[in-house]
Amino acid sequence: MATTINTTPDTPVRKNRVAPILLIAALSILLLGEAYFGYRFHQLSVEQKHIKEDYSLSNNITFGIFSVDRWGEKISAVVDRRVKGFNLTAKQKTEMRKEVEKELHGLVNKAVAEVTKPQKSLGGKLKKLAFKSFVDVGELHAQVPSFAKTIVAKITSPTSLKRLKGIAASKVDELEAQTYDSTDTTITTVEQNIYHKYHVTNANAFDRLVNTRLAEIKKASFQYALGMLGCVAIALILWLFLRKKVQLHVPLFIMSLLFAVILLAVGVTSPIIEVDARIQSLEFALLGDKIAFTNQVLFFQSKSILGIIGTLIEQPKPDAVLVGALLLIFVVILPLLRIIARGVHVSCGHLFGSQKVLRFLAFDLGKWDMADVMVVGVAMTYIGLNGILKSQLSGLNMQNDTLKTVTANNSALQLGFFIFVAYVIYTIVLSSILKRIDEQNGPC
Repeated sequence: MATTINTTPDTPVRKNRVAPILLIAALSILLLGEAYFGYRFHQLSVEQKHIKEDYSLSNNITFGIFSVDRWGEKISAVVDRRVKGFNLTAKQKTEMRKEVEKELHGLVNKAVAEVTKPQKSLGGKLKKLAFKSFVDVGELHAQVPSFAKTIVAKITSPTSLKRLKGIAASKVDELEAQTYDSTDTTITTVEQNIYHKYHVTNANAFDRLVNTRLAEIKKASFQYALGMLGCVAIALILWLFLRKKVQLHVPLFIMSLLFAVILLAVGVTSPIIEVDARIQSLEFALLGDKIAFTNQVLFFQSKSILGIIGTLIEQPKPDAVLVGALLLIFVVILPLLRIIARGVHVSCGHLFGSQKVLRFLAFDLGKWDMADVMVVGVAMTYIGLNGILKSQLSGLNMQNDTLKTVTANNSALQLGFFIFVAYVIYTIVLSSILKRIDEQNGPC
C-alpha cells in the first residue's frame, strides 16, 4: 500500500516536467528552421542588391547616353557601314555624267571666251587668230559627252571607289580619335572589373547572366520567406491547441518571442524598398540607320531599414543624424527591449527589482514602439516615390521620325518589407497573448 500511495502522485508531476521539455525541443527544431530560412533569405537579398548595383553601375546613363565616347563609337559605326556599303546606281551615274558634261561645257565656253576676248598685244592677237583658224568650238562641245563618260567610268570603277571609301573611313576614324571624353577610361575600368567579377567577356553575356541569376534569386527568396512565415504560423497554431495547458504557456511564450527576434533581425537587415528608374530604350535615326541605347539606369537605390538609418546617421546635417538616431531607437532598440522585457515578465518577473518598471517595459512601452509606424511610413514613401517617378519619367517618353525614347519605373517593395510587416503583426498577436496570460495566471 505504501508503494502505491507514493507512486501515484509522481505520475502527473513527471508529465508536467516532460511536456514542457518536449514542447521546447519541438519548437527549437522549428526555430532552427526559421533561423536557417531567414539566414538564406538575408544572403540572397544582399546578393540581389549587389548584383543590381553592379548592373546599374555598368549601365549607368553617365557611361551611356551622356558619354561622348559612346555616341562617337555608335555614330562612327553607322557612318562606316554607310561608307563601306556605298555604291552608285545606273541612274546616279547618268546624273553624274550630265553634271560632268555641264561643267565641261562651261569650261570650254570659259576657255573660248578667254582666248577670243579683245587683245592689245601682238602676241595675244596672233594667238586669237590661230585659235579661230585651227580650233572648231562646236567640235569641242561635241566631244564633251565622250569625255564625261570616260571620267565617270574612271571615277566609279571598283578601284577608285575602294580608294575613296578608304579615305572617307580614315577621316571618320580620325575625327573619332580627336573626340575624347574623360569617362572613356572610367568606363573601360568599370567594365573590366565587373566582367572579371562575374566571369564574362562582354555586355551581352553579362546581361544574360544577371537576368538568369536574378530570376533564380527571386524564386529562392520567395521560398525561404514562405519557409520563415510557415515556421511562425506553426508556432501560432500551437497556441490554439495548447491554450488550456496553462503549465505550457510560459515556455511556449518564451519560444514565441525567439521567433519574433529572428523576424525582426531579418526584417531590419534585408532590403525593404528598391528605387529603379531607367530609360529602357532610346533610338535615334541617322543616315537611314538607328543608334540605340538600352537599359540606361537613371537612378538605383536598394535599402534596408538599417541601411536607411546608417545613411541618415552618416549625413553631415544634424537634423538627418537626429532622425536616424530616433529611427534606431524606436524601430530597432525598443522592439528588442520589449521582447526581452516580455520574456522576463512571464518567466522570472519575481526576480526583477521593480515590477512597475518591468510592466512598463513589457506593456506600456508599446506606445513608443514605432515598428508599425515604420511600416506605414515605408508604404507611404513607396507610393509617393512611385507616383513622382512615373510622372517625371512619362515626360521623357517621346516618339517622332528621328527619336524614340521609352522609360521604365522598376521601383518596388522588396520581400524584406513583408517580413518586417509579418514581424509587426506577429508582435501584436503576442501582445494579446501576453495580456491573456497575465490575466489568467497573475504574477509569475
